[in-house]
Amino acid sequence: MSPQDLRRTDLFIQYAMAAADEALRHSGWDPQDTHSKSRTATLIATGVGGFPAITGAVETIRTGGARRLSPFIIPSFLPNLAAGQIAIRFGFNGPSGAPVTACAASAQAIGDAMRLIRTGEADIALCGGTEACVDPVAIGGFTAARALSFGFNDTPAAASRPFDADHDGFVLSEGAAMLVIERLSHAERRGATPLAVVSGYGTTTDAHHVTSGWPDGREAARAIQMALAMAGLEPDQISYVNAHATSTPVGDKAELAALSTIFGVNGGGVPISSTKSATGHMLGAAGAIEAIFSILALRDQILPASLNISNPMEEARGFDLVRNETRRADVHHVVSNAFGFGGVNAALVFSRV
Repeated sequence: MSPQDLRRTDLFIQYAMAAADEALRHSGWDPQDTHSKSRTATLIATGVGGFPAITGAVETIRTGGARRLSPFIIPSFLPNLAAGQIAIRFGFNGPSGAPVTACAASAQAIGDAMRLIRTGEADIALCGGTEACVDPVAIGGFTAARALSFGFNDTPAAASRPFDADHDGFVLSEGAAMLVIERLSHAERRGATPLAVVSGYGTTTDAHHVTSGWPDGREAARAIQMALAMAGLEPDQISYVNAHATSTPVGDKAELAALSTIFGVNGGGVPISSTKSATGHMLGAAGAIEAIFSILALRDQILPASLNISNPMEEARGFDLVRNETRRADVHHVVSNAFGFGGVNAALVFSRV
């Protein structure tokens, strides 16, 4: 992006643009004709949007008055402007969207993109999520909600510890992750090499509590069940679960309950890990980067590890946790979960090509 564009956009848009450029170059998709551009969808999620731009604007008004605001301040932070700026940059005229469903947002963006392709509204889609809210207001707000880890301030690399008995909250992080998905016949016609198949998607709402899901994970389980049904798979065909688990006691416990509902007691032996232990929690971008971890597990036949599990929480004992070291495995189908404030649940199934 040019220096001028950088001044006019919040960091979440800049992250999105960089990830979009990487994904499009990796996929080899660079349409030049009007028809191809009109059949390309852009769905970029975010949990918050331009948070630093908003808080900065408030400070500008406080210290200098509203007349000091830039005319570009509103488009710098609107959640849909990541998708909008990317569509402008690459000339994509197909459907665009911006799920803003907290930490489930980018998983829903992938699911929504798949639906657009299935219904014939698009042939190919750039989809994923972006977040840039490591900001004093976000940190203060999550701290006030007792959502962030505070017990490992002197050893921060150990702070994110999903499924460990000593977990005490998540570690806030930021970034962007993008996928290019398309109908298989479309990929074959243009000579692309698919990495995986998006084979299932399910989404539900808890309708229970603003920040906490059902303790028994009932609606999270139903989202997984819906994704499996779309994929035409039985639970025993799943090779690995990339869990949403953020390292909060309430959330980790509820997800384990959901997995037991679907896969059987103690998860039925399916290997489980949470890569948030390595990346921290990217909020609206989390589902997309975890989808990429899931796809890499299929491509490389390697299960990513949950770090920092030294003493599994009581509810996790008996589950096959991929702990502290990666594991080679015969991986055919993967479930990737994403759950968000407001009770939003999303599950994706990816399959080997």
